[in-house]
Amino acid sequence: MSRIVASLAAVLLSAAVAAGCGGDGAEPDAPEGARAFSLVLDFQPNAVHSGIYLALNDGLDLDVRQPGSTSDAPKLLEAGRTDLAIMDVNDLGIARERGAEIIAVGAIVQRPLAAVIAADRAAVRTPADLEGARVGVTGLPSDDAVLDTVLAGGGVEPEAVERTTIGFESVPLLAAGRIDAATAFWNAEGVALRAEGVPTREFRVEDFGAPAYPELVLVTTEEKLADDPEAVAAVTGALARGYRDVAADPVSGLETLVEAVPSLDSESQRAQLRALLEADAFSPPLTLQRDNIEAWASWALEAGILSEPLNVDEAFDLQQ
Repeated sequence: MSRIVASLAAVLLSAAVAAGCGGDGAEPDAPEGARAFSLVLDFQPNAVHSGIYLALNDGLDLDVRQPGSTSDAPKLLEAGRTDLAIMDVNDLGIARERGAEIIAVGAIVQRPLAAVIAADRAAVRTPADLEGARVGVTGLPSDDAVLDTVLAGGGVEPEAVERTTIGFESVPLLAAGRIDAATAFWNAEGVALRAEGVPTREFRVEDFGAPAYPELVLVTTEEKLADDPEAVAAVTGALARGYRDVAADPVSGLETLVEAVPSLDSESQRAQLRALLEADAFSPPLTLQRDNIEAWASWALEAGILSEPLNVDEAFDLQQ
């Protein structure tokens, strides 16, 4: 359930951003003349990406870019316009079904971030209390899967709620009371709503029947992985160290992120990072766990995100 605003401009984070993170921007012991890998984020920079910016600060030579739309990553990867991308695992599965020869080489976030968030904590205590409620969904296939899973986990039929497509406007609509609940990310919209004083109730999909799947994964093309496995492994290893360091020293992780992207609000990012770390969302750093991935693939098929069984050994580099 990607949270990528379609109107985001495809803006290149300049090389000065990476350089401003410290050092000369070169990976220690990198071969002379080696080209820096490029990475397209899944969304505008935020606390989820703190390990990336800490790795840049520690010398990783990586050209980081923001996305233009939800369809950017597979297209950019296959066109050779980026080496790596961060994708929602559900989007990876859908792209593979459509013929994209892309493969996940690491897990950025190890837990589902998707939830159904209700705006009235007192009135909605369990999913059963959503019966008859007006629930917003973005229109992405995974949203319906998340909502159906939470409802089923609470003993509610999918038809018992009124679904309305709201795009990515869950925060203002919930805050204004125009909808009763919405599918959203607990680490982003959930944090934003609490900051606005909305008395929310969160039903995280993992607590109501979905497996503990990795929400965000690091992706490259099959060709890139075959042609340059050492370089891919070097970047993955550096990012793993970055996320490990964020967990050990969240203050430094937050400061590095905000220094690199000054437009970010420090307080909101602190709250988002705290929520992620409390959920142990980055652990184990970048590791692809077969059991969790196979469980996700089965759930995604059953929930209708995927239309046919996914070969996880082709979609994920599990031989790390």
